[in-house]
Amino acid sequence: MPRGSHRSSVSASADAELLLPRPPGVIRQFWARHPLLTDILVTLIGLLIAVATAVSDWGWSGGVRVVEVVATVIAVAAAGSLMLRRRWPLIPFILAIVMLITLLGSPSAAGSPFLTIPMYAVAVYGSSRLCWIAYGVGTGAIALAGLVGLATTAVTLQNAINGLISAAVAGLIGALVGINVGNRKRYLEAVIDRSRQLVVERDQQAQLAAADERARIAREMHDVVSHSLTVIVALAEGASATPDIERARGAMDAAAGAAREALTEMRTMLGVLRDGDQDAPLAPLAPVSPHDVVAAAQRAGYPATLVVTGSADLPESTRYAVGRIVQEGVTNAMRHAPSATSIRVLLHEDADATTITVRNDGAEPATGPGGFGLRGLAERVAHIGGTFAAGPDGHGGWELTATLPMPEADPLTEIEEPQ
Repeated sequence: MPRGSHRSSVSASADAELLLPRPPGVIRQFWARHPLLTDILVTLIGLLIAVATAVSDWGWSGGVRVVEVVATVIAVAAAGSLMLRRRWPLIPFILAIVMLITLLGSPSAAGSPFLTIPMYAVAVYGSSRLCWIAYGVGTGAIALAGLVGLATTAVTLQNAINGLISAAVAGLIGALVGINVGNRKRYLEAVIDRSRQLVVERDQQAQLAAADERARIAREMHDVVSHSLTVIVALAEGASATPDIERARGAMDAAAGAAREALTEMRTMLGVLRDGDQDAPLAPLAPVSPHDVVAAAQRAGYPATLVVTGSADLPESTRYAVGRIVQEGVTNAMRHAPSATSIRVLLHEDADATTITVRNDGAEPATGPGGFGLRGLAERVAHIGGTFAAGPDGHGGWELTATLPMPEADPLTEIEEPQ
């Protein structure tokens, strides 16, 4: 599978794992866009419930007692702290528990549903685990306070039972609703975070694909243009240097032929690049023949020879790589070793690997930075699992060697059908 296709399949599978929930309605969208208004409204509702519960006991016993005033103050504080529930959800919860414990000593036996709101806040803005811990600790504290009040006769049995039941029911309702909403909220946050990661990964993949495409185009352009122009320049210089008109005409005809071949190959390559299909081949359809490369160098007046040993049925990709390696090696010798008396191309084919050696005895080629030739060859050879080396041979010449392994055969194709 091509590398680009693998990246797309990974992104597609990641997208498939994101189960998007149903979009919120108009009312929920309104409250989500106005969090301050939501906080004020929730606080006012909580204040109404808490204060109404606290002041309902005023005058029950013929006057206002200290415990009733304290309970009212705590109720106001608990309701006001609901403004902090998004960041510190435990603050209104703790104040609500303190208020409910204080109300155990009131003359009436009325409970309060106020605990529903802070319990909901703990579940939504905290976690499910924190919610259940707070619920257990809160109801346990109210039960313990009721027992202590019964022991000291500060709390009646009816008040203790009503206070515990109302707190347990109100807290349970807030916990169940809040856990459901909180889980959905946390899932949405995870989906949004994953979506952002996918956007980053997509951008990175696009950058890598663009870099691969630039390298691919540069390599193909270099292979076509460099060799063809080198041959054309050599033929043109030879034509201008010879006094023989027939030889000059022949050299110019050869240069024109090389130019036409280059144009044809360029059109083929551009057709492949313009296709835009990720599965398109990285090379023109027809492999470059090593014999044609050497023949072109000979027509340009260079002492190039080709020796082929062994025989193997090479696949298309290997034959194309062989042609490009020979082309680049001969072109480098023509450009950088004009005084060479020998440019030898050795091609050995067997069942395991193909070895290409291009050796010249002229001056060592320039090794300045920025060239695409040798670097492109190294990338091409590495792409098919081969080895590549180029450098001085120690005798005043230059040697380029590449070894291309034979692709492994599909084991299914090697199974013979039963007779």
